[in-house]
Amino acid sequence: MAKKKTKERIIEAADDLFYRNGFEHTSFHDIAAAVGLSRGNFYYHFKTKDDILDAVIDLRMARTKSLLNQWQDEGQTPMERIGCFVHILIVNMAKIKLYGCPLGTLSNELAKLEHSHQSRAKQLFILFQDWLSQQFRALDCGEKSEEFALHILGRSQGAATLATVFQDEALIRKEVDMMLHWAAQVVEKTQKEKV
Repeated sequence: MAKKKTKERIIEAADDLFYRNGFEHTSFHDIAAAVGLSRGNFYYHFKTKDDILDAVIDLRMARTKSLLNQWQDEGQTPMERIGCFVHILIVNMAKIKLYGCPLGTLSNELAKLEHSHQSRAKQLFILFQDWLSQQFRALDCGEKSEEFALHILGRSQGAATLATVFQDEALIRKEVDMMLHWAAQVVEKTQKEKV
């Protein structure tokens, strides 16, 4: 495997540090130290912290698109694909318990800072919202598809917060089961109303 380029290593280190420590509490020095670079070499690749944030958001966008494509291939039905989204809480439970949801924590922090990149971070949620809406549309939920997508997205963010607060894996597993049960119920109800 080819050695990762220095710029890629910086972006991945920044992504990890922004997630674990927060954007505001991560310095150039922290990122440079994680990659093993001098400040001069670091500044060759990135002039400002906002430049790094742009690159981290781009990385997260690419990873999110890749994940959505993977779920699209893995799930044979739209409901199975929705299940893939919901089960990410269990798949990433260890990290979520420690640091929360990577998308939620970054968006919340940038909103509190009134940072200009908050709208870019919001695009990560919009990717999930649009993809979930497509799944509900495929389940014949019509105009309610976006509402249902936002509900699942919001509830998953709440579950991620509970995972961090309560450190209770059983609680999160129950919440995942309840989300899937809710999705199945609203889809069935919506389909019956159309008959």
